[in-house]
Amino acid sequence: MVYLFSEEFEVRDYECDIQGIVNNANYQHYMEHARHCLIKSVGLDFKNLHDNGIDVVVSKIEIAYKKSLTSGDRFVCRTNVKKEGIRYVFYQDIYRMSDNALCTKGRVETVALVDGKLGVSEVIEQALFDGKLLTE
Repeated sequence: MVYLFSEEFEVRDYECDIQGIVNNANYQHYMEHARHCLIKSVGLDFKNLHDNGIDVVVSKIEIAYKKSLTSGDRFVCRTNVKKEGIRYVFYQDIYRMSDNALCTKGRVETVALVDGKLGVSEVIEQALFDGKLLTE
């Protein structure tokens, strides 16, 4: 897969469970932060969107866990986004940097609510399409 965006992280001690590995829920946090960074990179701001009646919300998440991360591991969340109907689908894979091991494969479906109703936001479309970030 060709990735359009990457964000680097380091595992913090408190993100690990008693087994010494990253708790499964934290991978969603990593992916969400990477999506927010991607959105900011094209000039969008979630608070500004919300203040203007536009909310992008997750409608479905699928994560396949391949290898565990542990405290101190450096890793990268690589992201691609495609438009499927009215959904923006983020493909997000997490790789451990020390050996480039694939740790998780994620697929996150999002939709836009415009003034509380499912719809298409011209502001989002323009930022993603005009920036050549998104293809149908």
